[in-house]
Amino acid sequence: MTKKKEPFKPLVEGKVSMFVCGITPYDLSHVGHARAYVAFDVLYRYLKFLGNEVEYVRNFTDIDNKIIKRANEAGKTVESLSSRFINEFSLDMDELQCLPPTREPRVTEHIEHVIELITKIMENGHAYAIEGDVYFSVESFPEYLQLSGRILDQNRAGERVAMDTRKRNPADFALWKSAKEGEPFWESPWGPGRPGWHIECSAMSAHYLGHVFDIHGGGKDLIFPHHENEVAQSRAAYPESEVKCWMHNGFVNKDDQKMSKSENNFFTIRDIISLYHPMALRFFLIHTHYRSDVNHSDKGIENASQRVYYIYQTLYDCEEVLSKYRQEGISIPVPDKKHILVEQHHLHFLEYMSDDRKTTKVLDENC
Repeated sequence: MTKKKEPFKPLVEGKVSMFVCGITPYDLSHVGHARAYVAFDVLYRYLKFLGNEVEYVRNFTDIDNKIIKRANEAGKTVESLSSRFINEFSLDMDELQCLPPTREPRVTEHIEHVIELITKIMENGHAYAIEGDVYFSVESFPEYLQLSGRILDQNRAGERVAMDTRKRNPADFALWKSAKEGEPFWESPWGPGRPGWHIECSAMSAHYLGHVFDIHGGGKDLIFPHHENEVAQSRAAYPESEVKCWMHNGFVNKDDQKMSKSENNFFTIRDIISLYHPMALRFFLIHTHYRSDVNHSDKGIENASQRVYYIYQTLYDCEEVLSKYRQEGISIPVPDKKHILVEQHHLHFLEYMSDDRKTTKVLDENC
């Protein structure tokens, strides 16, 4: 919330709770997705490397307008389409050597928790129902826009926030959407319908990590409206709700524009790893600091590919040389200067990674 670098101290020493917003599975994942999940995989691995027990939750938004539209076009059920692309996403993450999170919940598995949270928000006077729809009242929550730093007069309906003249304020966002013909729905106190986009992450993060947890992450495009709305609805229900540290990764840009499916200027992860080793893509992404934008270029990936090849070739050459000594039972003492050099590299690694994950410095010094 402070928008500045601060020392990280987990709520419980030696244990870290982390929630990262996952994909909406309606198509193959693109390089922008890889950017986010590789960035948080690096964090996950480093926290574990430091000896922490990490509870890492990353969700799937498996019910959404985009999924419904794509399922109807393909003649598939929403469940079968989303399950297919969840599986494809998992394969992509495996290729990129991203460790699986501790939990990967789907919103359709947590409808009861969504309904409970909406009910609490309404009981506290921060939401209202209109003909089966439930909206969050932003004017009822004075802390709204604290995360993004916007002011309400400048606020506009954000991504996935429908314009509806019935709303008290154009910025009010949906917590529950009434059922439409031919769409999946669940029963609720307000009638049949399905969750709004933002409420699901609040419900699932609270269910698995509690109302107060250490880290919440995602792309910087999620700061507003998604994470802003998460803060509002979580605190509206339970005022003690708090995320100790918000972390947002930069975009992958193509021709100075954010890479995205909506702009049709994207490459899928499969596109890239069909041409280069998956570790070349991973190297390319983490060579830029996680908070900065990555500028996609063929030259950049080619350079990353060459450096990854150099790493693997060096490891192979070392193994070839050392294996001969092992086979002959020969032990050669390592000179003190080499021990000192190794220790210096280790200390630099800890220094760089502990200072907001300066992966660029780590790679440039060691690769």
